[in-house]
Amino acid sequence: MAATYEDIIIDQGADVSIELQLVETDGSKKDLTGHSGSAKMKRNYNSTDSDDIVDFSVGIASPATDGVMTISLTNTQTDLLNTRGRYVYDVEISHLDSDNNTIIERILEGKIKVSPSVTR
Repeated sequence: MAATYEDIIIDQGADVSIELQLVETDGSKKDLTGHSGSAKMKRNYNSTDSDDIVDFSVGIASPATDGVMTISLTNTQTDLLNTRGRYVYDVEISHLDSDNNTIIERILEGKIKVSPSVTR
């Protein structure tokens, strides 16, 4: 299944929390029991400089059967973001299958624009 594409605007210097409600193709809530998540944003897809890469905190809400996860950044993280140009990002979930293989699924991707802060 292809990841959903969504552009995001982040306010520089503000705390950011984005709630994702995951559903199966039939519309039912995705059971996230046994899943973990990860999310990153980079200045571009090939960025390797640690100053250009930001890790989101990722949490799965309880109960995991509700299919809700949250990605977030602190105000300290967003204060350091460059307001020129855009970032790219993606969100992935992973779990172990019955053969103990790690299955990774990209669920969301897009571009991030950072809105500059006057009160920095």
